[in-house]
Amino acid sequence: MTRKDRTEGIYSRLEVLDESERKQFYRIHLKELLQYAYRYSEEVKKRFDRAQFDVNKFDELSDIKHVPILKKKELIFLQSMGPRLGGLLTKDLGKMRRIFMSPGPIFDPEDRKPDYWGWTEGFYAAGFRAGDIVQNCFNYHLNPAGLMFEEPLRNLECAVIPAGPGNTNTQLDIMKKIRVTGYVGTASYLSHIAQKAEDMGINLRKDLTLEVAFVTAEKLSEKIRNTLEKKFDLIMRQGYGTADVGCIGYECYHKNGLHISSKVFVEICHPDTGIPLKDGEVGEVVVTGLNKTYPLIRLATGDLSYIDRSPCPCGRTSPRLGGIIGRVDTTARIKGLFVYPHQIEQVVSRFEEIKRWQLEVTNEGGIDEVKLYVETVEFTRKDELLHMFREKIKIRPNLEIIPPGTLPPDIKAINDKRKWE
Repeated sequence: MTRKDRTEGIYSRLEVLDESERKQFYRIHLKELLQYAYRYSEEVKKRFDRAQFDVNKFDELSDIKHVPILKKKELIFLQSMGPRLGGLLTKDLGKMRRIFMSPGPIFDPEDRKPDYWGWTEGFYAAGFRAGDIVQNCFNYHLNPAGLMFEEPLRNLECAVIPAGPGNTNTQLDIMKKIRVTGYVGTASYLSHIAQKAEDMGINLRKDLTLEVAFVTAEKLSEKIRNTLEKKFDLIMRQGYGTADVGCIGYECYHKNGLHISSKVFVEICHPDTGIPLKDGEVGEVVVTGLNKTYPLIRLATGDLSYIDRSPCPCGRTSPRLGGIIGRVDTTARIKGLFVYPHQIEQVVSRFEEIKRWQLEVTNEGGIDEVKLYVETVEFTRKDELLHMFREKIKIRPNLEIIPPGTLPPDIKAINDKRKWE
């Protein structure tokens, strides 16, 4: 398949609507969503009633600003409040196709509708085509990522290898023997695969056949992208989404921002007030999935970005997010997973001998490294602490024992020292 075959074409007409068509599309679908959710979701009804928001008076897109913001962290509490995930769902859990669980814990229901997570547009834009053999290196266990990204590949008539993360020698063996053409996973894991292959004397261009890669779940620097594209001679594009709503945005070949998915309505809002900001102003990404089964209306992601409506050479007319440029709160996204300070506290608090702690995140070489500092004396339960940390948070940090009083008086629970070029 030629490079041109992978860089041209549009998957859906919804990607090329003109401005008036797109506004009308959102007006119709948002009004239907708001009315349906108010009728069938107990949580939505309570939230709208508290705000005195009348769904029947929704007329312009700007009217959605009267719906209160739903913080992602609230989902942990709300889902525990009764049947149907605390009334967030509009149908019974038994009618779902799958139910996943993300750190928090937050349950992520998947309905039976085709392209439920909305990633097919994004994978086509990234360059995946019918006949590709794709190695999916995202986790298939409890977390939705593996199956979430498998569905769009199947929609595009690709063959999928459900590899999951790890077992790098086996991953390389599969890539060579089956002549894999596509990679799906984190950029840092593909970097690890590249390093492992080079150590084994494998020529990344001659011995492997990768042509296209889709990466997400961590911030992608242009340095890492350029390095991997040159090493493998492939196209690497990224997507942006959450386990709650699925795809929010994706890059096209021209990589000048993240085209907003036709499956969601996105606002950029002031992090404190929730008031929508003007195009170009940096604020929090607030997303409403056009999903009547799990209507997360005005979900605040905690990510910072801005809207860019300038024309894109690819022909898609959808507005774009100008990249994800930071986080609103102290939550950190590490190795593709959201890590909350309260999760770490739940683990560390079980060890009375630990006085204070701090999690430090760095990314030398473009790969996330995690170190847990604990202030204590004669700590003998290192393995137990690391095991519990891994079980609870799905990450195993490097542990450093330091004397009491070493950490400064006012410390961040998560000290994110990563640098992005």
